[in-house]
Amino acid sequence: MKKKLILESGEVFYGTGFGAEQDTAGEVVFNTGMTGYQELISDPSYCGQIVCMTYPLIGNYGINRDDYESIEPAIKGLIVKELCDLPSNFRTQMTLDELFQKKNLSGISGIDTRRLTRILRNKGVEKGKIVNADADEKAVIEELKATQFPTNQVEQVSTKTSYASPGRGFKVVLVDFGSKLGIIRELSQRNCDIIVVSHDTTAEEILLMDPDGIMLSNGPGDPEDNAEALVMIQKLLGKVPIFGICLGHQLIGLACGAKTYKLKFGHRGGNHPVLDLEKNKVAITSQNHGYAIDQESLKNTDLVETHIALNDRTNEGVKHKIHPCFSVQYHPEASPGPEDANYLFDNFIELMEDFKK
Repeated sequence: MKKKLILESGEVFYGTGFGAEQDTAGEVVFNTGMTGYQELISDPSYCGQIVCMTYPLIGNYGINRDDYESIEPAIKGLIVKELCDLPSNFRTQMTLDELFQKKNLSGISGIDTRRLTRILRNKGVEKGKIVNADADEKAVIEELKATQFPTNQVEQVSTKTSYASPGRGFKVVLVDFGSKLGIIRELSQRNCDIIVVSHDTTAEEILLMDPDGIMLSNGPGDPEDNAEALVMIQKLLGKVPIFGICLGHQLIGLACGAKTYKLKFGHRGGNHPVLDLEKNKVAITSQNHGYAIDQESLKNTDLVETHIALNDRTNEGVKHKIHPCFSVQYHPEASPGPEDANYLFDNFIELMEDFKK
């Protein structure tokens, strides 16, 4: 099944398709992780995106039952240099190609992923489409230039109804903007009594649940497209401890008066060094985001910068000067990636303990 990837800038890559046979379009981004493709595919933060893996061999340990970060993938497509069709791992249940067929997802292999990554680094992320090899390239390019992708990604991936993951510890309301299961796992390991609610749940509805803490999850898209969430956060500040991750971090920034902007090509991978400015320690972190908080805009807010990325010095964490509220841009729950930063969940438990006293 010969396929090609066409970018809106006119670049064309020829390769072999895998998974479902239908065409697929989305924002083309790259991920530098050497492993973790199953978690990546099932991460709701990739909603609407076609992901290029920079590591050349993908699929070599297959797909297993344990490493999903959501029940249904939201990714639009996957781009790899070499697709392994004979995985070797004791947990393997199916190949990556078989998963893509079952989930009706499209991918392309056999292209020069180094060249594609250089284009995305130099020009920034682009719209792209995986199509049949005989598709009219000029027509696809014009179509991509005219296409406006949906801006309701959070609505697409958030839970529609509230549900519980019971525990006997602190009651935590997890606001699902596209939450990874890794967040629930980390809270459950600390015996939290978790209630997961939809992205559009109001502050009043959350406070009726009498929570000890609020977790604002990761999620896809532009943080500025979530006006209702900003109102909710503003009403909750000071009433209950808040911990934000990734999109949750950006939303806390916006709710407190800071600004966000789109990065040229984003941070996506499991090897990003982040400096904790308070402890003067470095953690290697898992990241997946295309937006960041404008550090200059923090000066006019009650937020203090607590973490920075060592690769490009962008903001990676904040805390509130007055209220019990902090957040980070990276993923302390990892999945995939190093677990250097999962102590932040312990910090959240301590924050709830102090607030209760």
